[in-house]
Amino acid sequence: MATISKFDLTVIESISKILGDTSNGFTGSEITSVLNASKIDDIASGSTKWKRLNSALVNKQNIDKCANNILAFIEHAMKPSRHINNHEWFNNTRFELNKVLSFTGYTLQENGKISTTIKSYTISEAAAKASKLKEHLLIRKVHPDVLLYCKEELLVDNYFHVVFEATKSVADKIRIKTDLNSDGATLVDDAFSIKDKVPHLAINTLQTESEQSEQKGFMNLIKGLFGTFRNTTAHAPKIKWSIEIQDALDILSMVSLIHRRLDNAIEARKMYEGKI
Repeated sequence: MATISKFDLTVIESISKILGDTSNGFTGSEITSVLNASKIDDIASGSTKWKRLNSALVNKQNIDKCANNILAFIEHAMKPSRHINNHEWFNNTRFELNKVLSFTGYTLQENGKISTTIKSYTISEAAAKASKLKEHLLIRKVHPDVLLYCKEELLVDNYFHVVFEATKSVADKIRIKTDLNSDGATLVDDAFSIKDKVPHLAINTLQTESEQSEQKGFMNLIKGLFGTFRNTTAHAPKIKWSIEIQDALDILSMVSLIHRRLDNAIEARKMYEGKI
């Protein structure tokens, strides 16, 4: 690796605070182990964890007159095999580190390796590049249509609009597959109801009571999604409808499940009418 210009001291301090966080960060013995593995002297072993890291990293940068070993230390600390039983902590910490590292023109990849990126100059740029919500959704292998409908909002972790756009996408897909023009609960009934008619869409063969119950349950799931989240977000001001990242992830995972079932749904009415 080429020689890397020295990092601003505020960058090193932020890195130290992230990795030395008292509630979820490294233990004192783990800090010792990672510093030793990185061949960095622990010059303030009696200090708090983040101050230990800060002193050690600043001292190493001053000795080397470059930031190469700062990045090497991060790679040692964030080696995926070290955190195999703490995946959530790894993802959250990588997100926080990348917000800081983006100001230096570097990023920490999911494989634990440092790579270059376009340098950030504002906090919003840094947050956009390291969107925690998008990274978590990709890890969950969320359905591509969820990302498609809320791509712009994901860049700034706009949970309110992500949920709204993603739930709208379910109705859009149902209309596309059925050629129906209704909306909300009416659309769900029009598309899936099996009462005295062949439904537009069937998620199974509908030949047994159990399969018919599954069809009805799927209808209720979509109605619940619309009634709980879509209608709420459409009519409530953002400031009055608060949603945290964990809630957003769970909602979007449910939307992803619905999309996958819709993709595999049988277009029963069109088959019955000989249109396909």
